[in-house]
Amino acid sequence: DLEEEITSEEVKSELQMSPTHTLFLSIAPSNQVITSLSLDYDNIENQLFLEEERRMSYMGFRCLEISRWVVCGLIGFLTGLIACFIDIVVEQLAGIKYQVVKENIEKFTEAGGLSISLILWAVLNFTFVMVGAIIVAFFEPIAAGSGIPQIKCYLNGVKIPRVVRLKTLVIKVCGVICSVVGGLAVGKEGPMIHSGAVVAAGVSQGRSTSLKRDFKIFEYFRRDTEKRDFVSAGAAAGVSAAFGAPVGGVLFSLEEGASFWNQMLTWRIFFASMISTFTLNFFLSIYHANPGDLSNPGLINFGRFEGDSVTYNLYEIPLFIAMGAIGGLLGALFNVLNYWLTIFRIRYVHRPCLQVMEAMLVAAVTATVSFTMIYFSNDCQPLGPESTEEYPLQLFCADGEYNSMATAFFNTPERSVRSLFHNQPGTYNPLTLGLFTLTYFFLACWTYGLAVSAGVFIPSLLIGAAWGRLCGILLASITSTSSIWADPGKYALIGAAAQLGGIVRMTLSLTVIMVEATGNVTYGLPIMLVLMTAKIVGDYFEEGLYDIHIKLQSVPFLHWEAPATSHWLTAREVMSSPVTCLNRIEKVGTIVDILSNTSTNHNGFPVVVQPAKLCGLILRSQLIVLLKHKVFVELARSRLTRRKLQLKDFRDAYPRFPPIQSIHVSQDERECMMELTEFMNPTPYTVPQETSLPRVFKLFRALGLRHLVVVDDENRVVGLVTRKDLARYHLGKHGLEELQLAQT
Repeated sequence: DLEEEITSEEVKSELQMSPTHTLFLSIAPSNQVITSLSLDYDNIENQLFLEEERRMSYMGFRCLEISRWVVCGLIGFLTGLIACFIDIVVEQLAGIKYQVVKENIEKFTEAGGLSISLILWAVLNFTFVMVGAIIVAFFEPIAAGSGIPQIKCYLNGVKIPRVVRLKTLVIKVCGVICSVVGGLAVGKEGPMIHSGAVVAAGVSQGRSTSLKRDFKIFEYFRRDTEKRDFVSAGAAAGVSAAFGAPVGGVLFSLEEGASFWNQMLTWRIFFASMISTFTLNFFLSIYHANPGDLSNPGLINFGRFEGDSVTYNLYEIPLFIAMGAIGGLLGALFNVLNYWLTIFRIRYVHRPCLQVMEAMLVAAVTATVSFTMIYFSNDCQPLGPESTEEYPLQLFCADGEYNSMATAFFNTPERSVRSLFHNQPGTYNPLTLGLFTLTYFFLACWTYGLAVSAGVFIPSLLIGAAWGRLCGILLASITSTSSIWADPGKYALIGAAAQLGGIVRMTLSLTVIMVEATGNVTYGLPIMLVLMTAKIVGDYFEEGLYDIHIKLQSVPFLHWEAPATSHWLTAREVMSSPVTCLNRIEKVGTIVDILSNTSTNHNGFPVVVQPAKLCGLILRSQLIVLLKHKVFVELARSRLTRRKLQLKDFRDAYPRFPPIQSIHVSQDERECMMELTEFMNPTPYTVPQETSLPRVFKLFRALGLRHLVVVDDENRVVGLVTRKDLARYHLGKHGLEELQLAQT
C-alpha cells in the first residue's frame, strides 16, 4: 500500500521552478527516493481566518492555552509509557537470551565444542535482527536509523513524507527492541526522540489519519505552526525519558531540534519533559516491585558518582582537554567512515532484501567478533561479593573468577557503560580495553545507517568510556604512588562525553544530560570543557553526524545564518521565475490545468490584478479544497442557501490534501469562474528584487515562510523565492558554492 500512500501529489514537489532547476529528490537512510515539501509556518491571514479570530472571545483564547498544556501533559505521559514498554521488553528478552547462551557456554566449556555456543549466540542475534530489519525495510523505511535528522528537518520546515505517522511509531518501537536484543552496537535512546515526536504530532491533532478516527478535539491545532511546537515538545520528552534528564531534554530541543522558539514554549516543553520522566519512573517502580519509589530516573542509568571518586584537581584539567581533543579526532574519523559507507549504501544497497541481508550480516559478524574476543581473552578477575555482574562468564578462568572481556561484550550496551564507569580499579586489563575500543568502534560505525531503528548515543558513550578508562589506568601506572587521583571511572565518564561530543557535536544539552544522568554537578566544568574541545577539533575536520546525514539526503535545510560571503547575491539572482499567477476571478478550467500540469508542479500562486500587480497569494492545498467543495461564482448565485466555506473545511483536509487527479470537474464546470479574494492571503511578504541574499534569508528563516514574492518598483510580480532557492548556496572550501540539490 506504500505506492498509494505516496500520492502523485506528494511526488510532484512544490516549487515554482524554472526548467533549469531539476526536481529535488531526497534520499532517506533507507535510500528510497522521497520528495520533500515545505511546511507553512506562517499563518494564512485570509478573510476566513480574520473572521474566526474576531469571533473568539477572551475565554476562548484561555481555553486554547489550557488545551495546549493538556496536550503537552498527554505527550509527556504517552512518551514515558512508550519508553517504559521498550525498557521492560528489552530487559526481559535480553535476559532470556543471555541466560540461554550462558548456560550453553558453561555446558560446553567442560565438554568441549564451544563452536556450538557460538552458533547458538549468532543464530539468536541473527533472528532478532532479521525481524527488526524486515519490518523496517519492507513496511516503513523512514523508521530506519535514529530519526533525529528527520525530526530536525521537520522542525526546520521541511516536510519529509510519513515521518510522523502512527505506522512509523509502531515499527520504530518494534525495530528498536529487535535491534537492541539482537546484540547490535546500538542504543535505544535516539529512537525515543523520534517516538516522542510522532506521539506529539498525533496527540495534538486530536485524530488519527491512519486509523481514520476523528475525536473532534484540538481542531484549532490542525495547522503546521501549532503542530511544529508540539513536535519540539515531543522530541524533548523523548530525550528526558531516555536519559532521565528533563532539563537536558528542553535544551536538546532548543539546541538540536527546534528552529523556532519562544518563552512560553520553553515552559510548556519543560512540563512535557518532567511528566515523561516521572511517568517512566512511576511505571518502572511498579515493575521493579517497589511502587511509588520515583528515585531512579531514565532508561539509561549511569549510576551515581559519589564519595572519593568525584574529586578532581586543577592539574587534571589539561588532561581532560587533551581527552576532548582525542574525542574530537575519533568522532571526525567515525563520521568520515560513516559518510563513505552511507554513500556506498545509497549506490549499491538500495533494495529492501539487500538491506535485510546486510543487517543480518552485521548481526552475525558482531556475535562472532564478540565471541572470539571473549574466547581468546585471558583477563580473569575474581568474582568478589561486591562485583555487580549480571551474567558473569567463567569460561577458562579458575573457579570463583570471571572473564572481564565478557562483561564488556556479553551485556546490553547500557550495562557495559555502567560497569566501565563504576567497577573497582583493577577490574579491567589495559589490553582488554584497547581491543574492545578498536573492535566496537568499527562495529558501531558499520551499524549506524543500517535498515534498523537504532540510536548512536549509547555506542558512542561505550567506545568513549572504554578508551577513557584505558587513559585512567595508564595514568595510574605512570604515577607509581597509588593515589586516588587517577580513578579510572572518572576518566571513563570524561572519555564517554568526549566521544559522543565528537560524533554528534552537541555542547550545551549534552553537558546537562551527562550531569543529570550521573546525578553529579561536580563534573559539570570538566564535561563542558571536554565537549567544547571535542566540538572545535571535530568541526575542523568534518561536520556532525546528523548534519552529514541531512546533507546526504540533500534536504533543503536552512541554517541559522546565510552563508558568510553571500552579500553580493540579490533576490533577482536567487528567485525562481517566471511565476504562474492567477487572477482574482479565475476560470475553473485554467486552475485545473495549472494544478494538473506535472512539469511545473507549483505550490503557491500569487494572485494579481491586471496588469500583473500583486494582491495576494493562494496555496495549492487551498485551491484543491475549493475545487472539491465546488465554490464557483455561478453556483453561489443559483443556490443562495448553500453554506459558506469555513476554515474548518480546510482543517479537516489537513494534512493529507487529496491529489488533483482525484477531483472530478465536468466540462460545464470548467467554464465556471472562481472568486479567490476571500481565501487568498491578502498580505503576503514581499521583497524588492535588489534585496541581498542575507536579508532575504533572515526574513525567510525567522518567519518560517514557504513563499516569498519578489516584486519590482511598481509592485508587479517578478519571481518567487522558496526554500530550495535559498538552501542551494553554502560556504565550501572555495568560497560560495551552489549545490545541485538534486540526485535523480
